[in-house]
Parts: sequence; C-alpha cells; structure tokens
Amino acid sequence: MTKLIVGLGNPGDEHEEDRHNAGFWFVDALAKQLGTRFETEKRFSGKAAKAKSAAEDIFLLKPSTYMNLSGQAVGAMCRFHKILPKDVLVVQDELDLKPGTARLKLGGCTGGHNGLKDIQAHLGTPDYWRLRLGIGHPRDLAGDGRPMDVADYVLRRPLQEEQKRIDQSIENGLQILSLFLKGDTQTAMLELHSKN
Repeated sequence: MTKLIVGLGNPGDEHEEDRHNAGFWFVDALAKQLGTRFETEKRFSGKAAKAKSAAEDIFLLKPSTYMNLSGQAVGAMCRFHKILPKDVLVVQDELDLKPGTARLKLGGCTGGHNGLKDIQAHLGTPDYWRLRLGIGHPRDLAGDGRPMDVADYVLRRPLQEEQKRIDQSIENGLQILSLFLKGDTQTAMLELHSKN
C-alpha cells in the first residue's frame, strides 16, 4: 500500500511563515520525524520525500506551483505512483477553525479553499482525506472594526500565541498519524478531535 501526504502552502522564503503554509509546516515536521528529506522533483512540480512506515511506502509532497495550482503536483504524483484518492491525505490551513484546532475528514466540500478545488479537479473526486489545521478567521480579530481581507490574513505570519496553538495542532496531528496510516481512521479522528 502506498500513501501520499501532501502539505499545502506557497513556495519561497517570503511565504515561509505565512498562515497559508500550515500544511508545509506539518509535512516538514513529519519528514523530520521519519528521518527523510525533501528533494526537488520537477516531474511532480514540487518537493518530494519518501519514507517507510510498517510495510507501507509513504510519499510526502510540497507542491511548488503556489496554492491555487496544487492539484497539478498531486495529480502527477498520484498518476505516476498509482496512488488512489482514498490513500491521499491533504494537510491544509483552515480559516473556519480556531488556531490549535485540527480536524480529520474524508471528502466534503472545498469550503472555498482554492488549493482543494484544484486537487479535486485533478483527482476527479472530492473523496480524499483532509487534515484541517485551524488558523482562525480575520473576522475574529479584535481591532478597529474594519474587516481584514482574507488574502491579506492568510499571507501573514500568525501572532506568537496563535503560532504556539498551531504548532500544538500539528503535534496532535502527528500523534494520530500512525493510526491513520494503519487504516484505523475512526480512532484517529476520535483521538484528534478530543484534543481540541
């Protein structure tokens, strides 16, 4: 069995600390945990790494296409390695969850997330797994009453306290990953969702 874990984000040093790069932060932490390194893979339009967990091959992917074209990289890797959508886990930032919250689910709507829309278009189905890492919504910010544009919000670094919570949600996601990879998705969801 082969699994693909995709972290969503935008390439480049200028985006490294953006909220939109929470997916990249997750797969970077996972690569470190698994003792593997990302290498540039032009045929997959991104950076890829490979590891073993039990008897499974696990591929990690960070698309270098920018968020809105993430499906190009995911589709190319799935076709090349014959990975089915149900064996794909996409790790993404989620505006509708508070920082520190993480949720695991199979399928569903894209919630306006352009990276997910493009992945769905390239896979031809919404039925792939998502690990949603909460980054909060700009409407929740206290301020002068003027709403911040969502694009501006996701392309900025989190406040220090938010970053701590996001880092904790990444750790929580890593802790349940072995259950997920073994196919015990119900227990993985229960454990993850009870943490936040």
